[in-house]
Amino acid sequence: MRYTPPQPDPLAAALEPVAQGLKLALVEITVSRHRGSTQVRIVVYKDGDIGLDDCSAFHRAALPRLELAFPGRDLYVEVSSPGIDRLIKDGAEFRHYLGRRVRCYRIDTSDWFSGLLRSSDENGIVLEKDAERHPLPYSIIAKARLEDR
Repeated sequence: MRYTPPQPDPLAAALEPVAQGLKLALVEITVSRHRGSTQVRIVVYKDGDIGLDDCSAFHRAALPRLELAFPGRDLYVEVSSPGIDRLIKDGAEFRHYLGRRVRCYRIDTSDWFSGLLRSSDENGIVLEKDAERHPLPYSIIAKARLEDR
């Protein structure tokens, strides 16, 4: 797995204040074209439980900004939560899940390792298991996902 620092993205910059106002964090924004329409898929996260009401509130609040960003286009917008078993796509994403259980596939042991995510930075993460802390550099993590609480 690699760590890519969050890059300046005009769309994310436009939507970040909306997310913050609803006490949410933007995890991922994907824009694609499909059969003449523009599809925007957004994953949002918040500490604690996130539900349909949170996603709907963000959708309603973000839609005017998205319509300005894609004027005159047929727009399809989908807002979702990371989900219980979300595959973590980039090392920078770990920062959203501090205090959550994470499962990582380690290439050095060819096995899965689970624990409570205690910290995350540009070099790796620290998982806590059985009251012990285990630092895992990104170079040994092949893939990672959230686990059910």
